[in-house]
Amino acid sequence: MLILKENIFMISIHYFTFGPFDENTYILYDETKECIIIDPGCYDNRERSELADFIQQNELKPVKLLNTHCHLDHIFGNGFVADKYNLKLEMNKNDQIVLDSYLTVAGIYNLQAQPSPAPSVYLEEGDIVNFGNSSLQIVFTPGHSPGSITFYNTEQKFMIAGDVLFNGSIGRSDLPGGNHNALINSIKTKLLALGDDYKVYSGHGPTTNIGHERKTNPFLT
Repeated sequence: MLILKENIFMISIHYFTFGPFDENTYILYDETKECIIIDPGCYDNRERSELADFIQQNELKPVKLLNTHCHLDHIFGNGFVADKYNLKLEMNKNDQIVLDSYLTVAGIYNLQAQPSPAPSVYLEEGDIVNFGNSSLQIVFTPGHSPGSITFYNTEQKFMIAGDVLFNGSIGRSDLPGGNHNALINSIKTKLLALGDDYKVYSGHGPTTNIGHERKTNPFLT
């Protein structure tokens, strides 16, 4: 009897905690070694080297630079990644105003900031991000920022949620462009709708899952 084995491609997820705001930077890759970099928050040369060393040691090939949103702590490394790996920035158009204010905001915090490239691709809800043998889908989740998007994978049931949803908390909505009602609506109608078994990789802090947040998150009751 001939038994056919279906190839199962798995996405590996590695994250670093970078910068003065303890931001989580994500690298996703599969068996092809193609990888995507989401929200590079590497702030100084040591952190940039840590990111680059991981990519080199694992023989990865970066093919996309993605932002869930453009608050400064999530884009400190945009310029470095774009230059080193010859990548174009991809983000949602509604966060262009946030990106445009990046260097000004960094100055207010008295932080050194390398300029970010301008986006070459605007990502919208329903778009598919492909790399290697893998793909991520996109939902539009504004509220923390006007152009926040969440990347998710249906096969492995996980999401890269930026600062929309945290373990036991939610993103701030008091920053320019934020809106509390929109944020709650994004979480309840877009993220919770994906299902309780989805793992949540947030922009800060530890991972969680939708079921846990639905039951225990004080902002969602």
